[in-house]
Amino acid sequence: MAGAADRLLESYLSCIRTTLDAALCLRNFASQDVERHNKPEVECSEGKNIANPDADGHGGLVLPPIVIHKGGADKIQIEVAVNSVRVSIAVKQQDDIEKMIGRKFMQFMMRRAESFHVLRKVPVQGYDISLLITNFHMEKLVKVKVIEFVCEFISNIYSDIMEIKLALNSRGRSVADNYLSSFSQ
Repeated sequence: MAGAADRLLESYLSCIRTTLDAALCLRNFASQDVERHNKPEVECSEGKNIANPDADGHGGLVLPPIVIHKGGADKIQIEVAVNSVRVSIAVKQQDDIEKMIGRKFMQFMMRRAESFHVLRKVPVQGYDISLLITNFHMEKLVKVKVIEFVCEFISNIYSDIMEIKLALNSRGRSVADNYLSSFSQ
């Protein structure tokens, strides 16, 4: 079973790698809304994408989002613009414990968003955590390393949540054993 889960995660990450490799062809592009500013188009386009032209009939600078499902609620959304890419991640949380651990873990990560440079402080609605990669990141960083960071970040999220859940369950079990042993004496 673990082998099948590992193969599923590897194929999921392979699909993400391929998509990000194609999406991270970013270039410097001045904002069309504010003169002399370079804002990430993915953040300020608000629904104007190539598939949804505005009133003038011109499309925006944002492609329609790409959603990759692993199964269930595990999914990733990649929004591509001319000068930025937003990667939003939703992690499947099966029970209340996983929901609580996931929520606390994501809050912990988002409080430290400045340390990660590409991590957004507020995720896209419907997702647990979001990353924003701009053309400035791509000018300073190596494309392959950015893709590997995103894939490793995703796989670490899954493993960290499972590890925390196992530690919580074993701690709860030892507390219950100590509590119940006090009644048996």
